[in-house]
Amino acid sequence: MAKDSENISVLHNVIAQGTKIIGSIEANSDIRLDGILEGNLNCNGKVVIGAQGAVRGDLNCNNSDILGTVEGKIFVSDTLSIKSSASISGEIHTKILSIEPNAVFNGTCEMTRNEQ
Repeated sequence: MAKDSENISVLHNVIAQGTKIIGSIEANSDIRLDGILEGNLNCNGKVVIGAQGAVRGDLNCNNSDILGTVEGKIFVSDTLSIKSSASISGEIHTKILSIEPNAVFNGTCEMTRNEQ
């Protein structure tokens, strides 16, 4: 039993290209999305949206690398990295933001610091 709880931190979920999900996803471990999600994604870990991946809804997670498309609100409690192939339309709320050249971002951004 203890061994299972130790391994939970290395587990991750994968939604493969060609998969379309309509509805919300709740995940306690990291998730990679190469398919399409029409709904909200809440994750207590890192979210990677692959170059062919798309989210049409809100994204809420600790960290995220976005290579694909997001249409909605993005809430990242630590670091959001928007790669050159990404296209984002909507609001961004994050602590740390990195945007590569050629990435597309249309919307608003609010960055916060954790004050001690």
